[in-house]
Formats: sequence, structure tokens, C-alpha cells
Amino acid sequence: MAPPDSTSDTPDAQARQSPRGLQAPLFAFPFRLFFLSAALIAAVLVPLWVFLLTRGGLDNLALPPMLWHQHEMLAGFLNAAIAGFLLTAVCNWTGARPVAGGRLLAVWLLWLAGRLAMTFAGTWPMAASVIDLAFMPVLAWLAGIRIWHARQYRQLVLMMVLAFCWVLDLLFHLSGSPHYLHALVVLAAVLILIIGGRITPAFTRNWLQARGRDCARVRTIPWMTPVGLGLALMVAVLVALDIKGTLLAVLALAAALMASLRLAGWSSWQIRDEPLLWILHLGHVWVVLGFVLLALAQWHWVAPTSWLHALGAGAMGTTIMGVMTRVAVGHTGRAVALPPGGILLYALVLTAGGLRVLTALGWLPWLSGVWLSAGLWSLAFAGFLLLYGPVLTRPRVDGKPG
Repeated sequence: MAPPDSTSDTPDAQARQSPRGLQAPLFAFPFRLFFLSAALIAAVLVPLWVFLLTRGGLDNLALPPMLWHQHEMLAGFLNAAIAGFLLTAVCNWTGARPVAGGRLLAVWLLWLAGRLAMTFAGTWPMAASVIDLAFMPVLAWLAGIRIWHARQYRQLVLMMVLAFCWVLDLLFHLSGSPHYLHALVVLAAVLILIIGGRITPAFTRNWLQARGRDCARVRTIPWMTPVGLGLALMVAVLVALDIKGTLLAVLALAAALMASLRLAGWSSWQIRDEPLLWILHLGHVWVVLGFVLLALAQWHWVAPTSWLHALGAGAMGTTIMGVMTRVAVGHTGRAVALPPGGILLYALVLTAGGLRVLTALGWLPWLSGVWLSAGLWSLAFAGFLLLYGPVLTRPRVDGKPG
């Protein structure tokens, strides 16, 4: 599909048709508004949850504090990051115009309404659920219609995973059973395997080639991707059905093995001096560890929730931070490099994930371990707001739209 040729379809034309406030750079492309929102909710939500769990307060939560935390890390933090990435990437894939201006604001307000409803509308749980569930179908439609019109059918696998995510969220709202949220965490790992499996070896190969290094050593074996994704999806299905035991352990180990083999072909050792790359590689390492811990938990060798934190605080936190820090500069016309102090963000999010897993394993005292990991996690994403807020709220430095 060719890029739209009507002047009303261009980002500039959209901006001229929007009120002046909506012509600001913040509303020019989805990654700007949604990445800032993902970082803000990540910085606030985790320490707030620990405070609520230990001190009480906010009696109008739509869910008990533990379930609210688990749900909002997915529907709030993860979904904002997905929206920012997907609605931006789909324009590159299809040549379609971005969701911008007033339409972007409307989509963002729908996401925000879900967060407010789940936090303050506990006396109307059905209304809170309906509002929360409204965002994902809109996101899938906005991305899916562009993919369909451009005949980019390869991308429809992402739409299928998003549909699965929405069904699990619906089942959670209907039942209140946490295993649906646990299955959503596995699907977050599936998304990392899909998206990270595309961008990580490509970025690695390009970086090595630009420096005259041996990029041929970055290998991708085609059959590994569908097999690995199939295994990971089967793990998600078993977790959603609350089926535990040896079958789940074997499938989780097989998924970990496939992810490890694929990662081994990406020449991770060659990019050790480029943080914007090794952070993406480490996101995959967290996925492998999460599946291994899930398998070991079936045999009662480790704590039953340790894998959730490896895939959540570890894989999700690391990968989302890595993608946001790269996209924020690459899509605003800046050099693809970390700003001064940026490496600290990676150190904080990796340490926070590690401490949370160690706490879940019982190797650290629970209260102090949770508070410490929550504090470091919050500092990491507050640091993103500090370093990248000016980047995401200012025009592109190359003068191009977006």
C-alpha cells in the first residue's frame, strides 16, 4: 500500500485541523504520549502498591491491593508501552498516517479512564471493568485496520496475541481468578519474543556492519521462531487453564531452550560496549530465566511466584526500558545513543528486577526486599521522565513532522 497521497492524510494536515494545543509535539506521534505515560505509571504504581499493602488506604480500589497491582502493571504499564510502540511501528510497516492530535488524545483518555476506574471506582466494579476493557479493542482496531489495508498479514500475529490478552483480561474481570493475570504475564513474554525477536538481531546486525565488524555472525534460524512462539503460547494456555504439573514444566523448559538457542545466534558478546543493544539482549535473558523458574516451580524447587517477577519486573521492565530509550531518540531525529546518565536507568531497572526475584525466592527479607526493589524501579522510570521528557515533548531536531 502506498503512503496516502491526500494532503488531509499527512501529519502536517492533521495538525492544522486540530486545536492549537493538540498541535504540540506531544500529540504528533503515539510513542511520545504513551511512553511518558508508561514511565509515569511505572514510577508511581509500584511504590504506591507497597504502601497500600503495608499501610492501607484508597478504599475505593476496584480490586484488592495485590490483584490491583498485578492488573495495573499489565493494563496500565504494559498496555501503554504496547500502544506507544505498536501505533508508531505500524506507520513504518504500512506507510499509513499516525494516530495524532485529537484522535491520539481520545485514545489516551480511554487508557487513562481505565486506570482511574480501577483505582477509584471500586463501588461500581462492573462499570470499572467495562471502562478498563474498552482500550485494547480500540488499540487493536487502529493497528489492525492499517495492517489489513496494507496487506501486511505477517503482522496479524500481533493482533492475535492482543486479542488473547483482551480475552484473558475479560475472564479475569468475570472471575477474579489471578491465574488469568499470570497467563497475561506469559503473553507479555510472547510479545517480547515476537517484537524483540525481530528488532534485536536486526539492530545488532546493523550496528556491527556500521562499525566494520562481522555482522554475518548474527544468525537467525527461521524455524526457531514459530516453534519457540508455539511453545510459549502453549505455556500461556496451560497457565490460563490453571493446569499445573509436569506438562507445564516440560513446555516451559522447551520454550526456555528455544529462546536460549535463538539468543545464542545473535552474537551478544559482540555488542557488549553498546548499552542500547545489550539491554534488549538482556530482556531475552530474563524471558529464559522466567520460563526456567516456571518449570522449577512445578516441581516445588523454587517459590511459586518467582517466575512472575522474572517475566514481569525482569523481562517486561528491561525490554520496555530498552525500547523506549531507543525509540525516543531514533524517532525524534536524534543520534541513537544514550544521554549522559542513561546507563543508570538500565542499572536501576535490572537491579530492581533482580532484587524482586531474589525476594520472591526467599533469599531476601520480604518487606525490605520489596521496598528496595520498588524504590529502584521507581527511580529508573522517574529517571526516564527526567532524561527523556524534554526529548518527547519537543519537536524533532531534524525538522521533519512527528
